[in-house]
Amino acid sequence: MMRFFSRLVLLLSLVAIGLSPAHAQKKLKYPKPEKDKVYDAVEKPALPEGGLEAFGQYLADHQNYPTAALQRGVQGTVTVSFVIEKSGDLTEVAPIQPGDPDLDAEAVRTVKAGPKWTPAMHKGAKVRQRMSIPITFQIPADAGSAAATTAPAPAATAAPAAAQATVPAEKSTPTVIAPDQPARPVGGTEAFFAWIQQNQKYPALAKQRKIEGRVIMEFIVQKDGSLTDIKPVKRLGAGLDEEAIRLLKAAPKWAPASYKGQPIKQKMVLPVVFQL
Repeated sequence: MMRFFSRLVLLLSLVAIGLSPAHAQKKLKYPKPEKDKVYDAVEKPALPEGGLEAFGQYLADHQNYPTAALQRGVQGTVTVSFVIEKSGDLTEVAPIQPGDPDLDAEAVRTVKAGPKWTPAMHKGAKVRQRMSIPITFQIPADAGSAAATTAPAPAATAAPAAAQATVPAEKSTPTVIAPDQPARPVGGTEAFFAWIQQNQKYPALAKQRKIEGRVIMEFIVQKDGSLTDIKPVKRLGAGLDEEAIRLLKAAPKWAPASYKGQPIKQKMVLPVVFQL
């Protein structure tokens, strides 16, 4: 009886040992996302409730030009960074590069007051994702006299940009308008970022130094869909900035923005993500 019991224990031990490598391999093959990690690139990016166009319209409708900035004749673009939590709430809302305090404060206020987002999905689970949007403040041509008074400030126009967002249109005149249809990659935003990842060549120096992150790029989508005026507005160095420029110069054309049925130029800001 004792011999039978010893054999049974040995058999069970061997079975357990035999199952362990397969179980460990399964965990390695399907790792779960880290609980509190903030992702830059995910399988399914976060989206504002109602979609990107609705969020851009929200910004255009609710953004106010600070009176103090208007009086001083200050204008420009504030790129706001934030984290979309698993709940869809926005946290860590702040300008990437602080500039005029009045414009920065208004850009942050507008983003914080916005609707919830649908959280990002990665490896089958909800994850936290960091995104950024540029918010443009530009004084219309007919507001020049108002800059010296305390008249009500005109609303600025803006729309989101990140892995898959757009920004307000630029025209040859000083007036800023929101396009009826924003510029967008042919085939969709996800296809465009997939193209970026497939054609990306990680610089050797950046690999050696283990540098990763986002190069924030600015460019203009022309009326014919070509990308021009390409430049980084937030750099990483070690050859990553140059690689981001090369990728956008080689990228497929976009469908241009339109206003009242006519194509118009549109300034865009989006991140090119580098991950080792």
